[in-house]
Amino acid sequence: MKVPAEEPASELPMNEIEAWKAAEKGEEVLRQLQTLAPRGVKVRIAVSKPSGPQPQADLQALLQSGAQVRMVDMQKLTHGVLHTKFWVVDQTHFYLGSANMDWRSLTQVKELGVVMYNCSCLARDLTKIFEAYWYLGQAGSSIPSTWPRPYDTRYNQETPMEICLNGTPALAYLASAPPPLCPSGRTPDLKALLNVVDNARSFVYIAVMNYLPTMEFSHPHRFWPAIDDGLRRAAYERGVKVRLLKLFVVPADETQARVPYTRVNHNKYMVTERATYIGTSNWSGSYFTETAGTSLLVTQNGRGGLRSQLEAVFLRDWDSPYSHDLDTSADSVGNACRLL
Repeated sequence: MKVPAEEPASELPMNEIEAWKAAEKGEEVLRQLQTLAPRGVKVRIAVSKPSGPQPQADLQALLQSGAQVRMVDMQKLTHGVLHTKFWVVDQTHFYLGSANMDWRSLTQVKELGVVMYNCSCLARDLTKIFEAYWYLGQAGSSIPSTWPRPYDTRYNQETPMEICLNGTPALAYLASAPPPLCPSGRTPDLKALLNVVDNARSFVYIAVMNYLPTMEFSHPHRFWPAIDDGLRRAAYERGVKVRLLKLFVVPADETQARVPYTRVNHNKYMVTERATYIGTSNWSGSYFTETAGTSLLVTQNGRGGLRSQLEAVFLRDWDSPYSHDLDTSADSVGNACRLL
């Protein structure tokens, strides 16, 4: 969102000036990206092919600056979209999380992600997932029945990496969805998620925007209880405390409320007394069976480290005035059932 050249910022209505200022962080990221290719830095961007008339001005600006862009037609390949959100830098540093590459994600949406510096082992493995998207972004591409060996990984649920995160020993690996995009050795995202739930003994804390035990994008809709069954089993059979943070109201003033697709809890993570799961997918069936997503799984014992940080973030939000209990009154449940 830019201030029109013919109308100085000082003459804009106050609400428009505030909205423009909210876009400044996103504009700065775009400007920095545009400086990379002219400096000799290779910039490659894999993005989901638009399903309709969506703004492409930012991608065009990056193309003009020398970046390479490929659009992955996941609708054709798996009937889904490319929902992954990560960056890899020099196969040494990376970001993975819930935030879209959109200025609103930086200032208008509640997001959570992880940044790891000087962790080339994980960064190189994440690059393999990117290379799969890059391959599928070629014209006329299809998903291989067997992925070539360069896409394989040695690190997964059964054989995670042994790393040190901020001085704390940890086991880590990356998972991917949907299963057809998992070369040999790669743990599917759903399997990784359920493994975290199944191994919890004390608590499971979840923060996610959408939680539905359905194939919500299928026609007709289908029941899909895979995650729901795992959580109910943990609570009933093992006495695990399960908390799901979905009803988190992000406060907004009049100007902020006018910006579409904002002021929502867009997180996609889970933490237990043993492990963390930081992903890019909402929790309904289609995201794990048709849509491209990625997650980072980290197991750490005791206090300290990434796991403790994530637990603290969850409890801060859970106990905040912006989170609300689900209304389970008879009238509310009855209305919900009638709406269904």
